[in-house]
Amino acid sequence: MPARRPVRRTAVAAAAVALLAVTAAGCGDSGGLHGAGATPTAISPAKLWPDLRPASSPAWPYDEGSAETVKGITVPGDDIHEVDPVAVVQAEIGSDPASYGSAGAYHDTATRMRKCRALGGGAGCPLLKPYYRDLTGDGRDELTLGFRLYPTNQTALRVYTVERHRLVRVLDDDDAIIGVELAGRTVIVRSPAGISGYEYRTTWAWDPQRKAMVFFRDEFLRIGRGHHTRRPIPAGTPSAPTSSPSSPSSPSSPSSPSASASAGAR
Repeated sequence: MPARRPVRRTAVAAAAVALLAVTAAGCGDSGGLHGAGATPTAISPAKLWPDLRPASSPAWPYDEGSAETVKGITVPGDDIHEVDPVAVVQAEIGSDPASYGSAGAYHDTATRMRKCRALGGGAGCPLLKPYYRDLTGDGRDELTLGFRLYPTNQTALRVYTVERHRLVRVLDDDDAIIGVELAGRTVIVRSPAGISGYEYRTTWAWDPQRKAMVFFRDEFLRIGRGHHTRRPIPAGTPSAPTSSPSSPSSPSSPSSPSASASAGAR
C-alpha cells in the first residue's frame, strides 16, 4: 500500500542511524556532526536565443500513436482472450499488400504465417507468444502480439484492446528488438545501438485522451563497459522474445520500474 511506504522508509532510516551510531561508538567517535565540505553554487539555466522564432511544426514526423479498428475480427463476449492471434496477424497481412505482398518488404512473413497453427505455434511460424495485461487501467486485459518481419531482422509489436465490441489496435511499432517489457501502463522496447556498450529504450504509454499507446520516452543508455548489445538477428532466422525477470510494477506511473512481459502471459 502506498500509504505505508513512508513508515517503512522511516524505520529503515532509523535502523541505519542506529547502526552508524554503534559503529562510531566502537571507533571512539563522539557521534557529533561533521561538515560535508563546501557546497557548489547553484547555477540557474541559461536561456539561449530568446528572440529565436519558435517552430510551428516538427522537423520530421513522430509516430505519436493512433488507434485503428481491425476489420474482419470479432470479439466473442467482448473477451479479448477469445480472439485468435493468428487471425489477427493474418487480417493485418490481408489489409496491407504493399508491405506483405510478393513485392513487399515483409513478403516472407505472409508465406510463413501459413505454417502457424490455430492460436499460434508451429515450426517456422513467425508469431511469438501472445501476452495479456491490463495496459489501459480499465480492469480488462489488452493483447500484446509480436511477430517477425521476414526477411528483415525487424519484429512487429502490436497492442490490441476491445472498444464497443470491436478489436482496436492501439500500438503499431516495427523495430529491431532485443527485448520487450511491460511496466504498469507502458510498453518498453529495447533495441540494439550501433555503439558498443549502449542500447536504445523506447517507452510507449497509454494516453486516455487519444485512447492509444503514445510515444513517451526515447533513451540512449549505457549498459556496461565493454558489453555489446545483441547482434541483429540475420534475416530468415527464427527467434524468441526476451524479457527481464522482474516483478510487475504499479500501473499508476509510466516511469515505474519495468516488469517482464511474461508476468502477463495467459
